[in-house]
Amino acid sequence: MFTLFFIAPGEAGGYVPSPASGGVETSVVSAVQWLRLGVETVGACIIALGVVSAAWQFVRALVPPQVESYNRIRLTLARYLALALEFQLGADILSTAVAPSWDQIGKLGAIAVIRTTLNFFLTREMREERETTRAEGASADHLPPDPRERDV
Repeated sequence: MFTLFFIAPGEAGGYVPSPASGGVETSVVSAVQWLRLGVETVGACIIALGVVSAAWQFVRALVPPQVESYNRIRLTLARYLALALEFQLGADILSTAVAPSWDQIGKLGAIAVIRTTLNFFLTREMREERETTRAEGASADHLPPDPRERDV
């Protein structure tokens, strides 16, 4: 017959030590905090890449001036920001796993709501902008050719 011994956290010298006595809980909290830091760093790097990419596209659109390129640049930056917000929200969720007080959980919940709302409206704006760009492109395809653009 198999017997399993459970030891209360306060007892010493048992067969199965509690997680707190072996430092397991501290190790898990530390690992989650490192993971959260890594996820936040990835989100920040995505924002940096998006800014660099959009800035490069903006500089290229300046010479010669291409007004129609600005919407494409905005969509590029918006895609990076939406992805970064997802990573930042993931880091917030990890923070709630080790938050020691209701006050911190409430603050993290508020931040999560704000980030989710931002991401929702950013995604909606990207969708509307994409549809507008497609509609403008489709209407331009059905226009008669401009006589000034004929080959001589």
